[in-house]
Amino acid sequence: MRKAKDLLRMGLMGMATAIICALSVCLVGYVLLKGLPHLSWRLLTTAPSYLTDTVGILPDILNTLYIVVAAVALVLPLGIGAAVYLNEYATNKRLVGAIEYAAETLSGIPSIIYGMVGMLVFSNLLGSCLLAGALTLVVMNLPTVMRTTQESLKTVPQSYREGAFGLGAGKWRVIRTVVLPGCVDGVVTGCILSVGRMVGESAALLYTAGFAHTLNNFFTGLGSSGATLSVALYVYAKEPGPGRQEAAFAIAAILMALTLIINLAAALVSRWFKRRRAL
Repeated sequence: MRKAKDLLRMGLMGMATAIICALSVCLVGYVLLKGLPHLSWRLLTTAPSYLTDTVGILPDILNTLYIVVAAVALVLPLGIGAAVYLNEYATNKRLVGAIEYAAETLSGIPSIIYGMVGMLVFSNLLGSCLLAGALTLVVMNLPTVMRTTQESLKTVPQSYREGAFGLGAGKWRVIRTVVLPGCVDGVVTGCILSVGRMVGESAALLYTAGFAHTLNNFFTGLGSSGATLSVALYVYAKEPGPGRQEAAFAIAAILMALTLIINLAAALVSRWFKRRRAL
């Protein structure tokens, strides 16, 4: 009887695993099969023109790059600094627990709510622009970066800190030369995954960054309205006209490929740091 129950459990777990794998493969395969045939050099290197009815996603690629660079440049110092303070300097355990609970709660809030808050705060101050969208992404990803870094800091053994203190090192020197190098793999992995979330975000940017498909440089683009790849996918999927649906599937294939590359990069970076630490 016990053997039959074990076989039933193994069968159910195997069936659940097979269903998940099949869904993932079907989703990725469908998007790539529908999108890759429509990818072309012209689509990637031209701007859309409604006068000639041509479709191009070069402005959307650049806007995605601009907004990710701006958001990462702001969220990394804030998130890592907050995690280091909470784990290494803060002494009030109740305050630390309250902040951790608030961060976990913010991580589960739907992104559309962040978009509404960003519209009411950042868009009213700066207008509908990429900088407003980047600040919204900072607020959205700050809890994730902070909690990921904090959990990585907790994996460093306390004996490492005590040994460094015993050698006469100061608090900041211990953090900079012992603690952070000991957990850099988790920190980098969390940052890479946050970049993946920024690249695929659309709901929060619909209210803050705008829909424009114009070419700008970095500084001009941050102060101007612009559509990222995910927002452009939404626009082209709803917009009637020749080539719009094909462009939407092409963007979906690009986003899918970027997601796979980012997840693979996170895994490889984590493995490389662990192998280096073992040596």
